[in-house]
Amino acid sequence: MAGMNDEGRQWYVVNTYSGHENKVKENLEKRVESMGLQDCLFQIVIPEHVETVVKDGKKVNKVTNMFPGYVLVEMIMTDEAWYIVRNTSGVTGFIGSSGGGAKPFPLAKHEIDPILKKMGIKTESIKINYGIGDEVKVLSGPFVDKTGILDSLDMEKETGKVLVNMFGSLTPIEIELIHLEKVDI
Repeated sequence: MAGMNDEGRQWYVVNTYSGHENKVKENLEKRVESMGLQDCLFQIVIPEHVETVVKDGKKVNKVTNMFPGYVLVEMIMTDEAWYIVRNTSGVTGFIGSSGGGAKPFPLAKHEIDPILKKMGIKTESIKINYGIGDEVKVLSGPFVDKTGILDSLDMEKETGKVLVNMFGSLTPIEIELIHLEKVDI
């Protein structure tokens, strides 16, 4: 394993017993350290975010688990790493594995980025192959499969304003860049 590069790093979803996410994270981190797997298991994250709630008339910040029973693991899917994660106490399996010894599918970039962004973990900046004035297609959300003209970009927020034809007039919608793709003419 020594000398392996970061190529092949992908995010996977590990299923745990509900309420045991912290223990699984702790167990995995200990196993990575004791077995020297730092070059194929990188980040182990419990998808949580802070939300402000009003309790007894006061605003209180509360940490909420976004997906109870799941832990996100950034790893290179080697046979050894796969075996170690699957056989960690509290882990019930990987999401995206059909079972029977089949390795799981990783999360796509457009699936993991919004989760990490909501958690405040900066992902690499998005690379786009389109610009202002290009025709783009919406990939997900309420405007899925709509096409329109990209009117403006905000690389800081990673959003774009797209002019979509709705009910006979151009309507601007703001959408995350990862949910857009260039339309090939």
